[in-house]
Amino acid sequence: MEDTLQPIRRIGIMGGTFDPIHMAHLAIAEQVREAFALDLVLFIPAANPPHKQGRKVAPAYHRLMMTQLATYSNSCFHVSKQELERTGPSYSLLTVREVQEKYGADAELYFITGSDTINELHTWYHIEELLDSCHFVGTTRPGAPVDKEDLVKRFGRLAEEKIHFLAVPELEISSTDIRQRVRCGKSIKYLVPAAVEAYIRKEGLYQ
Repeated sequence: MEDTLQPIRRIGIMGGTFDPIHMAHLAIAEQVREAFALDLVLFIPAANPPHKQGRKVAPAYHRLMMTQLATYSNSCFHVSKQELERTGPSYSLLTVREVQEKYGADAELYFITGSDTINELHTWYHIEELLDSCHFVGTTRPGAPVDKEDLVKRFGRLAEEKIHFLAVPELEISSTDIRQRVRCGKSIKYLVPAAVEAYIRKEGLYQ
């Protein structure tokens, strides 16, 4: 729960399909929260992710419930359904604007994503406006290099001031693999929180 007595100044934004959310999502969010002294990390399930067009995803209600179950034990984690309540593609710029409206223009926002995604920022919707509005934290791991020179060439000052990197533990967990394991009747224990595992079984997801 957010502290209503003190204004929140540094907020992480962890967007994703979360189909399903897994332990690597949670570990990365906690590592970034600690490294950048974030007061809060918002987990925001995407309703209609523009980069996932053509792939069927689990209904938004289930993805929201799994995200809530996965994060409830961490008081610094909060789940927002703002993208699920919005029509059209889940563009990050719109999400950041809504977070700014809720928490105030003086809040510092940190958009958390993978280093592979950082290399593709030039393809994002109104990316320079987005970089003006928030910081990016690219979580790095061995074998996923970042082309920092290209970022500076493309974005100049914005790349130097607004794009940061953090090495995180290498956790080879993916939502794709988890869905495949469920379809094959294999265990997903310790890949997702126990409450999420139970929810997937109860609702018959990914069969």
